[in-house]
Amino acid sequence: MTTITDPDALSITTDTDGGVLPHWVDGAEFPGDSTRTAPVYDPATGQVAKQVALASEADADAVIAAAHAAFPAWRDASLAKRTQVLFAFRELLNARKAEGAAIITAEHGKVLSDALGEITRGQEIVELACGLSHLLKGSLTENASTKVDVSSLRQPLGVVGIISPFNFPAMVPMWFFPIAIAAGNAVVLKPSEKDPSTANWLAGLWKEAGLPDGVFNVLHGDKVAVDALLTDPRVKAISFVGSTPIAQYVYSTGTAHGKRVQALGGAKNHMLVLPDADLDLAADAAVNAGFGSAGERCMAISALVAVDSVADELIGKIKDRMATLRTGDGRRGCDMGPLVTGAHRDKVAGYVAAGVSEGAELVVDGREQEFDGAADGFWLGPTLFDRVTTDMSIYTDEIFGPVLSVVRVESYDEGLDLINANPYGNGTAIFTNDGGAARRFQNEVQVGMVGINVPVPVPVGYYSFGGWKQSLFGDSHAHGTEGFHFFTRGKVITTRWLDPSHGGLNLGFPQNV
Repeated sequence: MTTITDPDALSITTDTDGGVLPHWVDGAEFPGDSTRTAPVYDPATGQVAKQVALASEADADAVIAAAHAAFPAWRDASLAKRTQVLFAFRELLNARKAEGAAIITAEHGKVLSDALGEITRGQEIVELACGLSHLLKGSLTENASTKVDVSSLRQPLGVVGIISPFNFPAMVPMWFFPIAIAAGNAVVLKPSEKDPSTANWLAGLWKEAGLPDGVFNVLHGDKVAVDALLTDPRVKAISFVGSTPIAQYVYSTGTAHGKRVQALGGAKNHMLVLPDADLDLAADAAVNAGFGSAGERCMAISALVAVDSVADELIGKIKDRMATLRTGDGRRGCDMGPLVTGAHRDKVAGYVAAGVSEGAELVVDGREQEFDGAADGFWLGPTLFDRVTTDMSIYTDEIFGPVLSVVRVESYDEGLDLINANPYGNGTAIFTNDGGAARRFQNEVQVGMVGINVPVPVPVGYYSFGGWKQSLFGDSHAHGTEGFHFFTRGKVITTRWLDPSHGGLNLGFPQNV
């Protein structure tokens, strides 16, 4: 057992004594019949904390079957009953989020304050879903034709699958499952095998909140589990967040099997800094958005596009701020934690080496720093490159680590063209005090989420989250009203009660008179 101190000085204990984390089915742990497991690490120590079960095809079938069996009763539950469960879940989540944050930090590595923020942002979607009665309302038109009424309603799909990434083990699933459950669906969540325990913790909260067994299930695993969700005809929709190549696979496979799919892919988020910007504010933002959560965010700023006339001064301010950061165990009050696995740390370090060999100027080398943590932790400090060009791998690839690349441009127009030419279109930001330039940018930039003097423009829960271009496959963004639309389908009913005056034979097409 490990004792953790959160930002409010609460003592929290998490399970790190080994064992195998099972699936969660029908309101209880489910070991399954597969003997395959994967290690779950504590990234700050480099040690294996536990194993997680990797589902077989039979395990996946059992989990999907449980959700399929639970769906009809939950579909037919009153909106009042669903609302009560959602509110109870919200209260439990709020009361125990420090506990959840500790679990996230122990398996992902992000600092506790960041983990708490993740749960709080996910809670926004739960609170949105608590308004399900209003958001699921249909409509009625009386006397659309003579004594004919037309009404519309939204109905749940059935079993829906959620495939979520390691970087936000609480927030990203909460983009989807509160809305899916509120709308009357049954859920199978397939979390990342790198930090899977949060999913089981959330399942326990749902159980405590009174959600009927089988409505929320957790299927742990790898490609076997993913492919089962993508191909099983009982699964009607898939929500996915991850890299672009896997998003393409999920979208093409899921839709080929007749499913509704929203697949959110990778990112290369740019932050454009104009000469009139407050450079202290911009420097703070670049550091916060580039190195928060060790850069393991789909909304992290990884490309800083600086107009050349202010680039030197801006880089100097960023370098000064980077020198004050402490990288180490997220339970020790550090600014930045480790990367999620040793393999990922080595991959990111490889990009740093590639940037040097390709000719970028290495201003701060994250490989050569001191770390406040165990020697075997998966450490890599904040790294800053200058004079990066668009043909270098540190620019073209989604690194997903604490590497910030400065690309110099001569003007707003050159910066805008550079951003719009990038194949990704997830998030972007502009820093300026010129309202006209900001308004031009929000209109002209080809990106789904835009920040104006806001470096990480993650929308609040009642707006949708989603990118453009290679950052989104499918036509539906996450959460907001689009979420309720995705997890329901429309039905239109045309009604005329028995009226003898409308009897008789008439083979013509109705003329609505």
